[in-house]
Amino acid sequence: MRLLVLGGTSFLSKQIAYDAVARGHDVVCAARGQSGAVPEGAQLLVVDRDQPGAINALAGYRFDAVVDVATGALGWVLDALDTLADGVRHWTFVSSINAYADTATPGQTTDAPLCEPVLDTRHFALTELTVERYGGTKVASENAVRERLGPDRAFIVRPGVISGPGDQMDRFGYWSARFTRGGPTVIPDVADHPLQHIDVRDLATWIVTAAEHHHTGTYDAVGPVLDLHTVLHEAATLIGAPDLHLVPIAPDTLLAAGITPWGGPRSLPFWLPTPMHGLVSHDPTPALAAGLTPRPLSDTIHTALTDEHARGLTRPRTAGLTPAEERELLDQQF
Repeated sequence: MRLLVLGGTSFLSKQIAYDAVARGHDVVCAARGQSGAVPEGAQLLVVDRDQPGAINALAGYRFDAVVDVATGALGWVLDALDTLADGVRHWTFVSSINAYADTATPGQTTDAPLCEPVLDTRHFALTELTVERYGGTKVASENAVRERLGPDRAFIVRPGVISGPGDQMDRFGYWSARFTRGGPTVIPDVADHPLQHIDVRDLATWIVTAAEHHHTGTYDAVGPVLDLHTVLHEAATLIGAPDLHLVPIAPDTLLAAGITPWGGPRSLPFWLPTPMHGLVSHDPTPALAAGLTPRPLSDTIHTALTDEHARGLTRPRTAGLTPAEERELLDQQF
């Protein structure tokens, strides 16, 4: 199979290219090449999708399948479709669980209401991507792919949390690194808090397999619904720092102290206020039945820890509490 990955230099797109090369496929990655190198065995074509007409450099190529992970850029998606769609038998578009309008109701399926499409074709910087804009742009992009490719060639996947090697959002990575340091460790005091994730390696495997077997349709690319309290305690046990002591603090207290839910600076990753629990409890059954196979949680935790040691346990992070922030919070409570 001749596969084009629009991207291929970081996280999911790179893992897709890596998996496809490992299976013996002919892989071309179209990217600026600034986020890193493509996997060994893949070909890099330097394309800056922010530049008008840049995607036209691919017009003379022929591919069996395309994978597009475009974030925040309907214009990117439309340009790629105009240039490539007519000659491709299978097209994967990686959307997002943020495409859904309802973040409260658990057990939703792909039939649930979606955000209003955002039809602005400009590329939004990450700082401009509100939740509504991000979700609406993904919905508009999905619609464009379906309209151009039809039901027989379009494979749409909506991941939630993507974990595993290369995650730059510092989710599992924060907790793995924090538990390794040991000592009193703040966790949210929550019961029955759902959590869903899919390891990037498992998602990439599924996407490449779908291209090989011409699998189409729309799926929530999520694993089984886990319990956050259980996940954090299991991770702490697996990491096993001898002086580690988990300190649960109530959500209201965390919010009053200026601790941010979910991610970003001064946060506790994965914790969400109750009205948003639907975001991390979608029905995984259709994707699992279609071949998405999540690995054990212990594998993801150990991989996150290996990543953290390689990148530096004390490095600046995009999410979590700094040691000083955590000490301040603990001092306020005790």
